[in-house]
Amino acid sequence: MQSNTPAPADAFAFGKNWSRFLQTLNDDRIQSAESSLKELVGRDDWSGLRFLDAGSGSGLFSLAAHRMGAIVTSFDVDDDSVGCTNEIKRRYAPESGQWRVHQGSLRDKPFMESLGTFDVVYCWGVAHHTGDMWTAIDHLTERVADQGTLVIAIYNDQLYVSRIWSGVKQIYQRLPVVLRPVFAALVGGLEFVKRLMVTLAACLLRLLMLRNPLVPIFNWIGDTKTRGMHGWYDLVDWVGGWPFEVAKPEEIFRFMRDRGFVLTEMTTACGGHGCNEFVFTRR
Repeated sequence: MQSNTPAPADAFAFGKNWSRFLQTLNDDRIQSAESSLKELVGRDDWSGLRFLDAGSGSGLFSLAAHRMGAIVTSFDVDDDSVGCTNEIKRRYAPESGQWRVHQGSLRDKPFMESLGTFDVVYCWGVAHHTGDMWTAIDHLTERVADQGTLVIAIYNDQLYVSRIWSGVKQIYQRLPVVLRPVFAALVGGLEFVKRLMVTLAACLLRLLMLRNPLVPIFNWIGDTKTRGMHGWYDLVDWVGGWPFEVAKPEEIFRFMRDRGFVLTEMTTACGGHGCNEFVFTRR
């Protein structure tokens, strides 16, 4: 099964990035991904659960769901991402009939309809890179079965700061390939220094108030959970990811509410550039 809707011509090469990630894949990363899914969906027993990995990327979360007993369908619009997912399936579940991999687009309604419905639809950090985010999310909602769950993560709208990040991503796309890693490292370094200064200031303030000065450090460590992913490849995805759209939490909530969904869990970026993470259940 294959979609006729290609990725935007100027899209970031997500699959090439994640194909390099495969070299770092190990049991610890897989177990972290499993724990992340269990925590998000709020269930330990995944046996027979119909799971859709919408925008599978590396294929890590498809593998995690499969290892927990789910019946998995994976798809991505990017050739190399589909290749990554197929490679992970070849390594860990070559004979499995409980895991299908397709190439397709979130924007392609006929393709999406052909997939059927699922108990869990997982789309983490994908819809905002399609070039038509609201259409993509709308198509996702239609794939969720009654009482099913949609897990979705969308970049937080920071107004003018998001416009700056849009410019950063476009600069990355226009740079020669050889300079892109240098640019990503530079942006990541600047963000690290900014976070370090803010954290140290918060530690000092808490110390002056006779409160535990280590709390900001623990908060920073908690914010860097990788979900089994790799820090460098996440950074490259973050800096280079294009197309790029954002939304405020209330916009996502209202959009989903109007389509018959109830918000059951949410983790916001707390004003930051990261993703707001939502778990919705279809009434």
